[in-house]
Amino acid sequence: MPRGFRNRRLTAAAALVAASALTVTACGGGDDGGDGESKGAGYNAAIGKYANKSTKKGGTLRMVAKQDLDSADPQRAYFGMAWDFMRFYTRTLVTAKSEPGSPGSDLVPDMATDMAKITNGGKTYTYKLRDGLTWEDGSEVTSEHIKYGIERIWADDVITGGPVYLKQVLDPKGEYKGPYRDKDPKKLGLKAIETPDPKTIIFNLPAPNSDFEQMLAMPSGTPVKPEADTKEKYTTKPLSNGPYKFQSHRANKSIVLVRNKAWKKSSDEVRPALPDKITVAINKNLEENDKRLMAGDYDVDLNGTGMTQSGRTTAIQDHRDSVDNMQTPFVRYVALITKAKPFDNVNCRKAVFYATDFASLQQTRGGEVAAGKIANNPFPKAVPGHDSKYDPYGILERKGKPDVAKAKAELKKCGKPSGFKTVLTARSDQPGEEDAAEALQEQLGKVGINITIDTFSGADASTISGDLKKVKDRKYGMTMSGWGPDFNSGQGFGQPLWDSRFILKTGNYNESQIDDPKIDKMFDDALKTTDKAEAKQIYTDMGHKIIDDAYWMPFIYEANITWRGSNLTNVYSSPAFSGRFDYVKLGVKK
Repeated sequence: MPRGFRNRRLTAAAALVAASALTVTACGGGDDGGDGESKGAGYNAAIGKYANKSTKKGGTLRMVAKQDLDSADPQRAYFGMAWDFMRFYTRTLVTAKSEPGSPGSDLVPDMATDMAKITNGGKTYTYKLRDGLTWEDGSEVTSEHIKYGIERIWADDVITGGPVYLKQVLDPKGEYKGPYRDKDPKKLGLKAIETPDPKTIIFNLPAPNSDFEQMLAMPSGTPVKPEADTKEKYTTKPLSNGPYKFQSHRANKSIVLVRNKAWKKSSDEVRPALPDKITVAINKNLEENDKRLMAGDYDVDLNGTGMTQSGRTTAIQDHRDSVDNMQTPFVRYVALITKAKPFDNVNCRKAVFYATDFASLQQTRGGEVAAGKIANNPFPKAVPGHDSKYDPYGILERKGKPDVAKAKAELKKCGKPSGFKTVLTARSDQPGEEDAAEALQEQLGKVGINITIDTFSGADASTISGDLKKVKDRKYGMTMSGWGPDFNSGQGFGQPLWDSRFILKTGNYNESQIDDPKIDKMFDDALKTTDKAEAKQIYTDMGHKIIDDAYWMPFIYEANITWRGSNLTNVYSSPAFSGRFDYVKLGVKK
């Protein structure tokens, strides 16, 4: 048995007891306080509205995290919590609106004076920059700095791990070699981006893409000053063009941000910059982090993926006024690696779908309230293309229970009637993920699929489960993880996961290594159409194919129990950041 299996795995019965307690306590709602020493704003007070709205400045915002940023380099980060945190020290041409509820999904100008002027049949985007944009060294942020920051994405042998949408959209043929290999003596760089003057930037797309501004809103659209670019070392201390700058960053230990005195509030309509300082203590002991949050030693969990089983039970029972039940757009899933035998055979993949006890996985992660509803579709409910009724494996019909007979029949079809061996990866610092992996190990073992579990920190995922060579050398067959939309469309959720053109040697998120021309064409067809109904149908068909071919097994539409410190002000969950609090708006009472 793998390490810790006997004494670590949360049994389904224990999880069911915990989930039942949450359900009974949480469903009452209300804003009355709990029995704890600190009084919060009320249960779910930050869902769709402000909790403790305030413009008070000063103090220290104290964050705690179970893991570090995957990267502090804006072109290399892909964790949602990193994108949320980066708005403290990075700015983009456009960004998510800082408001609770559905308006938080909208884009607004940030460094730009306005949203793009779109011409040339949707292929040309022109922006003018605001006055007063500065780096922390006091120098002006120019259009060339924005272009250079984006160009760094092309240096994929050095700048790894971040999203590559802009690369795919601006240079689909891969003609540009990146700023570090640019042999042009004039260093004109990527032809698709023009900078006619320091305050004007023009993007010329080979083909229209209605999500283009959503891509520019990601941190990968952040400017980088060439003189400050230390390439792979830039993550240690990136130059700030936002209201805060790095005082220190001790990898896997702590982060300290202080005010960037060169930042001009007159140039920034998004960030109120309320705290004087922001600190992050990084501690892998999840239970300890929950206790310290409830004791008031920290204000908020940076990672924003919810409390542990013991933490959420205590929080709901004793401090319900400081709890929010976040309904996130995340999907928890298992990627079946199609290049690893025997998962190159569709019937072996289907055997996993039939043998999995989805209801047990749900309970292992905390039950419907704490973990979310059982998933039957790869797209989250908020993304056009989600189909709640399509259920070819009968998962919902059986209320998540396995069908052992059909699993064994599929094993027989794929030539493995006695089962097979494989390796499943899981992240040790994600609440419930290792427990869910061990539960899945037990479930699949009942039909002869014998799993070994390999765990690692989530911060290392892009260089382990996202590294094609390591995946092959370590004989991985399955990867357990979670994913939320980069932006709210089929492209924004699924393209990094399922498009073969997004398979990267390292920093790869197409973990199943799906190389299916029909899926690639579906993405192309959906992006070509201007008819939203037609695009939705294409993505619906794509979701069906992902499930039919058993490439990628979703099992939970994620919800979580999140702690909201009573010292926090201006708190609300943001749809732009997968339901996490909008960090850049937070303040503190003291």
